[in-house]
Amino acid sequence: MTDAVITRVNGPVVQVNAPAGLAMLDLVHVGPLRLPGEVIALSGPSATVQVYEYTGGLRPGDTVLATGGPLAVALGPGLLGGVFDGVLRPLHPVPPRLEPGSAAAAIADARMWSFTPRARTGDQLDDGGLLGDIHETPAIEHRVLVPPGGGGAVEWIAPAGEHRSTETIARVGGAEVALAQWWPVRRPRPARARLAAESPLVTGQRVLDLLFPIARGSTAAIPGAFGTGKTVLLQQIAKWCDAAVIVYVGCGERGNELAEVLEEFEALEDPRSGRPLLDRTVLIANTSNMPVMAREASIYTGVTVAEYYRDMGYDVVVIADSTSRWAESLRELGSRTDELPAEEGYPAGLSSALAAFYERAGRVRTLGGELGSVTILGAVSPPGGDLTEPVTAHTRRFVRSVWSLDRDLAYARHNPAVSWRDSTSRDAPQMALWHAEQGDPGWGEQRTRALALLTDADRIESIAQLVGADSLPAHERVALRVARLLREAVLQQSALSANDQYSSPPKQRALLDLVLVTHDRMSALLTAGVTIAQLDAVDLSPILRARHDTPPDGAAAVEEIARALMRSLDALGRTQ
Repeated sequence: MTDAVITRVNGPVVQVNAPAGLAMLDLVHVGPLRLPGEVIALSGPSATVQVYEYTGGLRPGDTVLATGGPLAVALGPGLLGGVFDGVLRPLHPVPPRLEPGSAAAAIADARMWSFTPRARTGDQLDDGGLLGDIHETPAIEHRVLVPPGGGGAVEWIAPAGEHRSTETIARVGGAEVALAQWWPVRRPRPARARLAAESPLVTGQRVLDLLFPIARGSTAAIPGAFGTGKTVLLQQIAKWCDAAVIVYVGCGERGNELAEVLEEFEALEDPRSGRPLLDRTVLIANTSNMPVMAREASIYTGVTVAEYYRDMGYDVVVIADSTSRWAESLRELGSRTDELPAEEGYPAGLSSALAAFYERAGRVRTLGGELGSVTILGAVSPPGGDLTEPVTAHTRRFVRSVWSLDRDLAYARHNPAVSWRDSTSRDAPQMALWHAEQGDPGWGEQRTRALALLTDADRIESIAQLVGADSLPAHERVALRVARLLREAVLQQSALSANDQYSSPPKQRALLDLVLVTHDRMSALLTAGVTIAQLDAVDLSPILRARHDTPPDGAAAVEEIARALMRSLDALGRTQ
């Protein structure tokens, strides 16, 4: 095939006079600097290419070289602890300069890895079979697997020793297998079977785990206006959730925010291992000042990395912050390619693109027979906080949970500012069954009671603003007081408090039970003749202090506070 040449340059979109043989979604190298690009449209002898780097200096007549394959990334040891751009080129440790079009591999060729074989010559392995392992970081064992589509007899396998990521370490079924594998980012990696999401992903954030839980292998959207705390909430989830690997995709956010995220991840200690959290984290950064088309590819790159670790049998969480900026790159691309715009200028295929992205989440039986999962959390940043705009509206259709952040709660310093009015969880019924199987059959009922109490309190507060709180019936005044306890002692959580930034499931349940049993006991005392004035005089501040004064796993301490409070309420009842 003869070389193609540029006929027109329009920002990151390049028109190419393409010879026969160029295919849709092929990766090409554009211009003298060999900038990476992807074919996104073909029309007769002309092709449209989106370029993943700054196109300044390109001109008509420059050569475009076809690679004969789609956009693919190198997957292998060296990803954990690294920071990469949208097409998985290393950004950290920071090189003197990332040259335009540089073919730098995502995995440094010079680095040596200690490979331990687990298979022997003559073994029959299917695709996904275990060849050996590498201790990539102290937190994660990297399992070297037969690539999808491979399999057969192990004809040769390297002995234990040091190897580069590009070196061949085995020959299986006549095909050579290296430590690093290339995989197209837009093609989901195969699995033996997709399984139902059954167990919860514990985030350590009470409002999520108690009221709006998410299952492993499920999806969630976090819509919220600017300043409502999306990034802080996502960082807390990344630090404290019980997934083995975190893939954080900074998609179009400000560079200073991504720099802060990197600094914090480097400083954060993994509570499970005592090592830096970066040991089990992959950061993919495509900030707002980076090439816009690489932003479009970044979320596919992130979920491809997640599927790679899923295939090793790990539970992986993908955090995309934010999908709104990713959708804006689709809108810009559509305008430059004269695509007919739909709602608010977004392309007509926006909903299909969102569905395809979230569809790659799931809990699976891997090709090697292990259980693994990919959970996707996508932040949504609607312009002006408008939750009816297209990206938010379409995303709600495709995710299982919605953790909607409320501006009024954020400005009132109620953090995390997750709204109990607008948030939902379609995983909650299944999670109630899981808790029942684990010996806690009342979990679902308590969750329902808490939501009902919050909803009832919102209704009562609207009435109290008209007639005054003192004019309300006694039981409604009790409901208002207990709902305030529920908001401040259970739903609020401080990322700056050592005792409160994470809450174990037993402590979460103990705090919720403490508030609800207080409501039950005070309602019973009202029925027994205790006056509302007497109940108002009861000191409930120990409940408010419980989340700060007890350790993250301090369920027993919370239960002791509950017993002391119940004794004081019982004493009040005996005076009647």
